[in-house]
Amino acid sequence: MRISAETERHAVKPALVIGAGPAGLMAAGELARAGLPVVVAEAKPSVARKFLMAGKSGLNLTKNEPFEQLLSAYGNAAGWLRPMLAEFDAEAVQHWAQDLGQELFTGSTGRVFPKVMKASPLLRAWLAELAAQGVDIRTRWRWTGWDGEAFVFDTPIGAQQIQPVVTVLALGGASWARLGSDGQWAALLEAHGVDLSPFTPANAGLLVHWSDHMTPHVGEPVKNVTWRAGTLSSRGEAVISARGLEGGGIYSVSTAVRDGAALTVDLFPDLAEAELSRRLAKPRGKASLSAHLRKSLNLSGARAALLMEFGRPLPQDPPALAAMLKALPVRHAGPRPMDEAISTAGGVARTALDETLMIRALPGVFCAGEMMDWEAPTGGYLLTGCFATGRWAGRAAASWAQAGVSAPMR
Repeated sequence: MRISAETERHAVKPALVIGAGPAGLMAAGELARAGLPVVVAEAKPSVARKFLMAGKSGLNLTKNEPFEQLLSAYGNAAGWLRPMLAEFDAEAVQHWAQDLGQELFTGSTGRVFPKVMKASPLLRAWLAELAAQGVDIRTRWRWTGWDGEAFVFDTPIGAQQIQPVVTVLALGGASWARLGSDGQWAALLEAHGVDLSPFTPANAGLLVHWSDHMTPHVGEPVKNVTWRAGTLSSRGEAVISARGLEGGGIYSVSTAVRDGAALTVDLFPDLAEAELSRRLAKPRGKASLSAHLRKSLNLSGARAALLMEFGRPLPQDPPALAAMLKALPVRHAGPRPMDEAISTAGGVARTALDETLMIRALPGVFCAGEMMDWEAPTGGYLLTGCFATGRWAGRAAASWAQAGVSAPMR
């Protein structure tokens, strides 16, 4: 039976988790394992919507690679995330999913997926485990602020309050608002003196104002290329969309592009510039340059379309053209809007948190997942970070509650 908000004020105080994505559910499980009654409040009608969306194209749970290599994917946040990821690394993620009955496989690039290539079976098993632990998940409960020590929620039955013994916030970033990550919580925390970093898009596609020449190529994948921006490079695939470029190859370098680095694409990553120049120098007779490129380099389809879009007028000199093929400048109009990004950087600043992920300005309130200021590329790193920080915050919150520390009035 669900305990009413009024009763909760006079009964055993629950541990509260706000946000039912991967980080929040992981925190809830840790709190329940510690013997605490747990309430999870979720604003949407169902849980883990972004998680399910990620699973539609194959749920990439983690990246099976040496720890230091995995850690490096977290960039500037690697130092403070290290202990969390060390305790719940790629191997631990795989064991966790297998314990929930999921068969996994590792692809050629090290990416780990459930064999069913879906998120829903894993989520069902996870929710069943949480239910068996007594976790009470309340959907359509949107957090609106505080009333003294109580957290206030807008619910289908009106305003409700919960006064917890400890709280974990796992509210997501500021992308894909329709799935629950709308960033509206930022104003509530900022009003209570919590340091925040501005939200910016991460793992975002690029806006490109294509010429009519590109219309026949919309939807085509761009394969066997290397994208470069600043110090980042990616051999990943991209897709030509009506509005620009999408896909893992672009997402992997989008941080540098967002921060102002120029983007180039190497159309022949397996051939040296000198070899390209040698092949281009062969006599072409009366053939057009396009035909010569197709014959001498097998350049066609999406890659040829990009060359014509960004490279014209093409250099006639073989060395100059070879140099362009190895570093074709990609003209674009910046990242897609933040709400269309896979994830966001920004949120609760690292300086606002202690080493347990408790908010310094709000004792007894912990953070987890994408609402904190860290970012990582797609390819399993985002989910691994959410799992690891959720587990860390949940365990730290349980220790706080068991120590009997009372949170101050707000």
